[in-house]
Amino acid sequence: MARKRFNRNKIDIPSKYVLLALSALCIIMMVLSYATNIMDGPPEAVAGYTVIPFQKGISYVGSWLFDRSESIRELETLRAENEELKKTVDELTIKINDLTTDKYELAELRQLLSLDERYSDYPTIGARVIGKDAGNWYSTFLIDKGSNDGIKVNMNVMAGAGLVGIVTSVGPNWATVRSIIDDDSNISAMVLNTSDTMIVTGDLEMYSNGSIKFTELRDEDNAVAPGDQIVTSQISNKYLPGISIGYIKEINNDSNNLTKSGYITPVVDFEHLDIVLVVTEMKQTKE
Repeated sequence: MARKRFNRNKIDIPSKYVLLALSALCIIMMVLSYATNIMDGPPEAVAGYTVIPFQKGISYVGSWLFDRSESIRELETLRAENEELKKTVDELTIKINDLTTDKYELAELRQLLSLDERYSDYPTIGARVIGKDAGNWYSTFLIDKGSNDGIKVNMNVMAGAGLVGIVTSVGPNWATVRSIIDDDSNISAMVLNTSDTMIVTGDLEMYSNGSIKFTELRDEDNAVAPGDQIVTSQISNKYLPGISIGYIKEINNDSNNLTKSGYITPVVDFEHLDIVLVVTEMKQTKE
C-alpha cells in the first residue's frame, strides 16, 4: 500500500505585514508608556519590563543616528575645506616659486649689468643658456642667440664677474660656447698687478675642487702671490684683454726653476649658468 506523503506548506509572510505588525507593536508600547504616567500597580510594573527598555533602545538608536549624521556632515565640510586649503597652498607655492625665480634672475641681471658697465668698452648682447653637455659643470653649452643676432665664432662670453669662455660654433638662432674649465681650453693670461704672463688651462677633474690650472708663469721678482687677480692678456689671439678670470689660489716653483705653476679660483660659478653676455667685438677687430 502506497504511503501517503503530506507536504507541509512553508509560511511566507510578506515584509509589509511584518512592518505593519512592528508599527502596531510600537503604538501599543507608546500607549502603555503613557498609561504608566497615570496608572499605578501592575501595568506600571509591566511597563518597567517592556516599554521603558524599548523606549531607551529607541532613544539610543535615535541619538546614535543623529550623531552619525552630524559626523558625516562635519566630515564632508572638513573634506571640502581641506580641498580648498590644498588648492590655496598649491597656488601660493607656485607664486613663491615664481618670485624666487624672478629674484634669482634679477640678481643675475644686476650682475650682468655691473659686468656690462665694467667692460663698457666692449659691445655685448645678452643670451640665455638653453642646453649643456652631461655632467654637473657647464664645460660646453648652447645659447639662444646665433648668426641672426650677429654672433660669430671666437666671440668672448662673460657672466657673473668675468670670463666664461668663447663661441666655437654658430647656427641661425643658437651658438655653442666652450668654457674656460673645459679640458680643451687654453688662455693666454696675466697677473693684473705685475703683468707677468701665464697659460690658464681648463681641467674638469680639477674644477671638481673649484680650481683650474695655470702654468708657465715667469715671476723673476717673486712678486706674484696667492690672491692676485688673473685677467686675459694683451697677447691672446682670441680673448679680449683685461677680462677677469679668477684669483691665484696656490703657486709653486717648477722643477726647471724658471717658471711657476699653480691653481686659480675662477670668478664665474660654472655649476650655475643661466644668462650670459656675448661680446660682439672680436679680438681681431680690436687690435
